[in-house]
Amino acid sequence: MTHNPPQFDFSQSLGLSLDKLPLRQSAVVSAVAAPADSPEWAQWLTEIGFIPGEPVEVLAKGMPGSDPLVVRVGDSTFALRRAEAACIQLVSQIAQGRLKAAA
Repeated sequence: MTHNPPQFDFSQSLGLSLDKLPLRQSAVVSAVAAPADSPEWAQWLTEIGFIPGEPVEVLAKGMPGSDPLVVRVGDSTFALRRAEAACIQLVSQIAQGRLKAAA
């Protein structure tokens, strides 16, 4: 059995990265893009579960300066630095719901 990755409607993109997502607001990963000076972050973030289609939520923010962030992706919870979370682009839950309905 082959698994086809979901196709995203990027017109519904939040224009938001995970580091800017408000506490307890759900979104869905649309892409991971690492900064030029740390290209290995994209692979690492993907390996731990930040892949397109996975639901995400910010559970807590550290004090002071909101660093690190406690985030849930799928069924896993991680602490990420804000710079790492900024690599994760999001799409709204509404767009994700449309994808599931079309499948």
